Parts: sequence; C-alpha cells; structure tokens
Amino acid sequence: MSRYKKSQYARQEELIRTSDIFTGDRGGGKFRGYSYPFILENGMNNLYGPIRDGVIRYFKENRIAWWGGYKPSGHTLSSQIACLNHLFAIMHDKDAVLAMLNGVRDEFEEVLPIPCDSAPQYIGFEVISDNDHLNEKRLTRGTNCTSVDALMYAVHRGDKKRWLIPIEWKYTEHYATRDMSFEDREGETKGCNGRGKERVRRYSAITDASAQLKSLGCYYGSAYYQEPFYQLMRQTLWVENIISHCKDERLKADDYMHIHVIPNENRTLLDKKYRSTGKGMEETWRSMLCDQSKYIVIDPKALFAPVADKYSRLAAYLQERYW
Repeated sequence: MSRYKKSQYARQEELIRTSDIFTGDRGGGKFRGYSYPFILENGMNNLYGPIRDGVIRYFKENRIAWWGGYKPSGHTLSSQIACLNHLFAIMHDKDAVLAMLNGVRDEFEEVLPIPCDSAPQYIGFEVISDNDHLNEKRLTRGTNCTSVDALMYAVHRGDKKRWLIPIEWKYTEHYATRDMSFEDREGETKGCNGRGKERVRRYSAITDASAQLKSLGCYYGSAYYQEPFYQLMRQTLWVENIISHCKDERLKADDYMHIHVIPNENRTLLDKKYRSTGKGMEETWRSMLCDQSKYIVIDPKALFAPVADKYSRLAAYLQERYW
C-alpha cells in the first residue's frame, strides 16, 4: 500500500473517531464482505451534507450506476465520492463553473448546460455517448462502457467553437503493472488471452484513426493497455468520436480538453516508472499524445481554488476531508 493511501486511511479513520463530518457514522461498515474502520455504515454519510438528496435524485433520474453497487459507497477513499463532493454543489452555478474551468486554462467565455441530463446543468457526471462508437455494445452510465467522471461543456473565447471538457478523477488510486492486452477470459484455458484479444480488437482500429493518440504497429504490450492509460485512451477515443459523430449526438462540439485530477501528494501514481518509457505517469501518457495542449493534470485543491471564496463552507469541508 502506498504511503499516501495509508495517510488517507489514517485521516478518514481519525475523522470518523473525532469529527462529526460523517454525521455521527462511526465506521465499521462492510466492503467486499469484511468490516473496516474506514468504511461507513451508511454511504449517504460519505457525501457532503448539503448535496446528499440532490446526488441521489440526480443518479436516479439519469439512471446512473454507483461504483460497486446500487447506492453511494461507504468507502471513504472512493474517487467517485470525492469527485461528487468537489463538484456537485456548483453544478448549477454557471459563473462558478466557468471560473473553475478558466482556472485550468483561461480560454473560455461561456459554459453550456449538459444536454444529455434530465435537468441540464453545467457539470454532468458519469456521462456516456448516445451511440456506441467504441464497439462496447452496452451503454449504461457508470458501468460496462466508457464514461467520464465529470463533464463540462463550453464555448471557446477565441474561435467561438464548442468544447467538451471530460474530467477523470483520481484520489488514492495507484496501479500495479498489469498488461490488459494479455488476459484470459474467466474459465478459459490459461494463455488463450481471450479477454486481451477482445480489448485490442475493440479499440485498435479506432486508435489508428485517432488524431490525438499515436498509432502503433502492434498494440499488445503497449502503454494503452496499462492503467491508468487504458482509461485515458478510451476517454480520448470517446470524446474524439462524439465530436466526429456530433450529428448523431446531443453533445455537439468541435474540440476538447481532457482534465486529469490527481492529488499532488499521490506520488505513487504520479512517479511510477513505466516499462515503455522509463518515465513517470504524466510523461509516459504525454509520449502517446500528438497535441500536448489537450491534456491537463491538476491537483483537486488547485482545481477548486477559483471558487473557494464563494463556496467557503464547502472549501472548509474539502480541506478537512481531503486536502
């Protein structure tokens, strides 16, 4: 376990013992059949108090699956919960969302409502495409297909074009070396590599056609099939194909910027050296990209900074809980 993850376990357990941030929930809930002090008994208490009812309503109205089940996770290190706790409270505030986006890169004049939600607002969560452009067959928000943790939709100040801004959110995640292009299906003979072949078959031709991802002669063993790059690869293809098929999508855009939210302290994720480059996470992923300006890595506190004064109560919660 990484040093950062250990520190965050300790932080959450201390909050459970000494703070009322979890509304009196004293932990000891179950995760995969076992009780842990950092698992809340009621996953609702994992959410920032003022957003709880709104989050449940949003997930129900938009038919979004929760990570790991049918309700908010009680796992205090859930990145899905962390993303919602940082962004959900400002989703209806057009000026705040614009300020946050321009804090990442000051290029946008307006943010637009997310048209694929039942009651459109300025940040969407677990967003998917209307049509299957990635050979994934099933499109369900939050599970079994490529989605983005959060999405903004904006008008560029210079050329007035519409941009999609997909956001991938990390908290304590870090990844062992695992080549997802060489994996067996459950129950098949070891070494058949059925699951790996299916992944490469599904995405390689689309990757070859990408303007952003570098084409490779052979995709087996490449960075594209190691995490977190496997997620980033699919999200890049997702946004490119929504743009190229915009006539068939409610999300109609001309360009995009991919934001990767990672705590600066999560050095196990950021500094891991990958075999393909011998370099860390960001450098390795950038080596696979054609246009470096389309990929931004930012710390969650830095992302929230432009709206921290306006949302001071939420900022105090996030400081105590995460920062």
